[in-house]
Amino acid sequence: MSEPRWLTEEEQQLWLEFREFLWGYPRAMDRQLTRDATMSSGEYAVLAAVSQAAPEALRSGDLATTLEWERSRVSHLLRRMEAKGLIERCASSGDGRGQDITLTSAGWDTVRSAAPGHVTFVRETLLDPLSAAEQDQLGQMLSKIRCAAVERNLW
Repeated sequence: MSEPRWLTEEEQQLWLEFREFLWGYPRAMDRQLTRDATMSSGEYAVLAAVSQAAPEALRSGDLATTLEWERSRVSHLLRRMEAKGLIERCASSGDGRGQDITLTSAGWDTVRSAAPGHVTFVRETLLDPLSAAEQDQLGQMLSKIRCAAVERNLW
């Protein structure tokens, strides 16, 4: 194995800033959703994805792909959300092997109630501090980083 390319002082500072953002932002988002909507960010992600697929049901495997989560994580969360009355699962109408996920009335009420506060959080913490040009640059940079990771099978 070759000697690693150690980070310069500037690269180290950038890495630390990025790491703190990666760790801090999800915690802040979870606090907002727990405080304002009594749900986790995972539950919100599921409700949002299923609501965006409506009026069609969303297959659980497609949900896992959309959220980029392991199927077991999705399955456990769906089980808990079904017990709370937020979603319904039934055998897939396409082939019967998978499960179709739909929102219940309570699920719709929950996502509609949570969305305004969540959008405000995203806007105030991620979008408003940046100009439109900076938002575009950030999107391009994140896409470039993600594509490089996918190409190396790291994602």
